[in-house]
Parts: sequence; C-alpha cells; structure tokens
Amino acid sequence: MFHLMDLLEAITGKRPEQASLVLPEAVIDSRQVIPGAMFIALPGEKVDGHDYVQDAFDRGARLAVIQQKAMGDLSVIDLSSGRLPKPLIIPDAPFCIQVADGLKTLQETARIVRSHSKLKVIGITGSVGKSTTKEVVSEVLAQRFHTLKNPGNLNNEIGLPLTLLKIGRGHERAVLEMGFYVPGEIKFLCELSKPEIGVVTNIGTVHAERAGSQATIARGKAELVKALPPAPVGVAILNHDDPWVNKMAKETRARVLFYGLDPQSDLWADEIISLGLEGITFHLHYQGETLHMKVPLIGRHSVHTALRAIAVGLVEGLTWHEIVSGLTSDQPQLRLVAVHTASGALVMDDTYNASPESTLAALNLLGDLDGRKIAVLGDMLELGQYERHGHEMVGSRAAEIADKLITLGVRGRIIARAALQSGLKKDCVSSFDTTDEVIGYLQKTLKSEDVVLVKGSHGMHMERIVAALEVNS
Repeated sequence: MFHLMDLLEAITGKRPEQASLVLPEAVIDSRQVIPGAMFIALPGEKVDGHDYVQDAFDRGARLAVIQQKAMGDLSVIDLSSGRLPKPLIIPDAPFCIQVADGLKTLQETARIVRSHSKLKVIGITGSVGKSTTKEVVSEVLAQRFHTLKNPGNLNNEIGLPLTLLKIGRGHERAVLEMGFYVPGEIKFLCELSKPEIGVVTNIGTVHAERAGSQATIARGKAELVKALPPAPVGVAILNHDDPWVNKMAKETRARVLFYGLDPQSDLWADEIISLGLEGITFHLHYQGETLHMKVPLIGRHSVHTALRAIAVGLVEGLTWHEIVSGLTSDQPQLRLVAVHTASGALVMDDTYNASPESTLAALNLLGDLDGRKIAVLGDMLELGQYERHGHEMVGSRAAEIADKLITLGVRGRIIARAALQSGLKKDCVSSFDTTDEVIGYLQKTLKSEDVVLVKGSHGMHMERIVAALEVNS
C-alpha cells in the first residue's frame, strides 16, 4: 500500500499534501488489477502495456502510469518533464500520469516507499534454492512477525519493486528473493530494498550463458553481502559448504553466521535421514546444543534450506518453539509436487526449472524412494561453457540412480550418452525430441510400482508431460 504522493515524489521530488490518494498496490498486468490499484504500462518486446490501459480501468484501476500519449479521452496529468503543474488537480475519475520512463518511475516509487518504512528486510540469493528458502524463511518469521514476501519469482528489477509497493503499515519483516542475470543487478535491488540480513544459498552454473562463469556469478551474488550494513546490525548467513559462498565472508562488513554440514559451521547438521516424500530428519547443532529435527522438506539436500530458515530465526531472536512451528507448518508453493497416474505410478513434478545442481539433488531424492526408478530429464538451458559438463554430470548420476532414463531434447541426448558410458544398459535409455513422444511412451509403459522424476528447464515445457499423465489418473 502506498500513496499518490509517493509516486509524485519519485517523479518530481515533491510531496503535495493534496495527493493523499491511497493506492493498494501496483501491477504491470491488467488482468491482476484490483479495485483502486495503479497500473504501470510498460512497453515490452512482445506486449505493450499501453494497449491495456483501458482494460485496467475497466477492471477497477484508479491510476495508470504511461510514457506514451494516451488514446481516447482519458484524463492525463503530464509529468514527463519531471515538474508538477500549477495548480495540481487530482481528477475524481480514473486518470493517467504520463512520465518519461515507466520502469524508472516504478523503481523510484518503490525506493520512496521503502525509505518511509521501518520494516526489516531479509534478502535471499543464490543459484539454487532461493524460492524454497524464501518460502520457508517466511513461514518461520511469520510465527512472530507480520511478514511480506515477493510472490512467485518476482525477484528482478520489476518484480522486487512491485513487492515493495505492497508494504503495509503492519508489516514488520520482508523476505525478498533476489535474482541475478548481469553484474550490478543485485546491488541495484539492494539499493531499493536496504536489506539488513542477507542469505546466500550456493553458487552453481545456472545463467552462466549470460553471466559468463561461476566466478562472475559469485561476484554478482556477493553484491548482497557487500550491501549489508556493518555488524551488529547487518548479518550475512553463508553456506560454509560452498567454497564460492564461504569466500564471501571476507567481502562483507556484516556479522557472518555460517551454516552447513561441516562442524566448523556456526549452525550445522548431521545424521541426515530422508523419509522420502514424508520429509527428512537430522540432528541440529548450535552453540553446544543438539536438537533432533523432523521437517516436511523433501530430499537430503533440503537440510540446507532448513538450516537457512533456522539461522534467520535465531538471528531474529525467535524461540526454538517458534522456529520448529514455522518449519513444520504446511509449506506453500514448494515446487516439487507428487501426482499419480492411471496405472498407479507416482510422478514427481519438478518441472519449474533445472540446473545441474538442482537435477542432481532431485536424482538423489529419486534414489531415496521405493519402486522402479524412472528419470525423465530434459535440456538444462543457459549453462554456457558448462553445458556439456553439466549434462554429463547429470547423466553419470542418473546411471547410478535410475532403472530407466528418458531424455528430451538435443542436450538431453548428452545426458543419455553419459549414462550409457557410465554403465546404464542401452535398453534402459530412451531419447525423444518432443513432449508428445515422451507422453506416449510413458502412457504405454508406466506400471503401478514406478516412481518417476520429471525435470528440465522451464523452456522445455515438461509440465505438459505431468499434466497429460495426471489427466489420465
């Protein structure tokens, strides 16, 4: 929630008292408009938001920010010069404000709203596990604080400002996932959001096609810990087990809290047992104290997610009871979903995205489950120089885990070749070029004792495979 005067201050540097209009939120998609909202018309490569201004008003928008001349007879306040008109008249009916740059206006308004808020921000970044960590950290903090988080994966230069404009008077904490594509991006997101706690998950190869190398990715992610305030206010929660993240301790002024599986960490875990789809158990160690934990996070790798959430809870002064309650609550929006097919086979839908690191973790989970293990793996995109090596690593691990491997796409065939070279029998490997071929094959061959992992990059649209199998259930 924000005020029209916040928007005007972002554009002109002035906060006129008559601009007291309350705007519940801002959106860039007219289909998401709620009554009274602000619609920001952003031009895009395929879709221009200016074509949907009238639709936004029809759905109840109070105000539209535009950077092109409005069509029709819409009321417009022209602020493209950066100066307030005299006199400033706020129309009673829905109206437009014309600006020089809609995206910059969104970002500057978010900066203004954040500067007027006293809530504490927890920033989360890393190559794998950001979204799950955000969800679990939010659940833990919500045991005591009114907590805001960015919805879905709104973690970039558009999504994070939109989230900041949802800040309400009652919010005490905000958990913000921060994505990285180019150097300087996380630094900019930190300038907008002013995090006091920073959590780094790991450094992988995802987005290496754009970033260039793991070293470049690590420098980009380190922008979060560099932006934190000095200790004792600032706290960097770092993965001791990841050498790239471990090094970030030298790049921050904040207090460092290490988590991991190494007893040299401040917060560490051992005796990790996977209960399959029922979660994991482990022993937690902190300041000489040992606790036995059971959490509904899936796969042994999820112990790191739990440790991150526990670390944030401890830094924020939560009791063990509050932390455990947050960890064991029904976790919303965790991406891996299990469905059954008509034959009774269990299908694990992990199709949101894929990197070598996340695919290896998913294969490890597959290995923990009972039944004939089938891995359906598609291309992993945007790996750049790590493309061949990443797919070969996955293929080698699939040969150790899977009874049957099915691949989709050109890069998927690299997985298949590596699996064959690692000892998986030829009649246990099938490669296809389309999702329809995979669907047809699975529908004919799946049996009741089968457990199936479906995973690939979002661009491979492997969710279609899961949907087709579930429809027939």
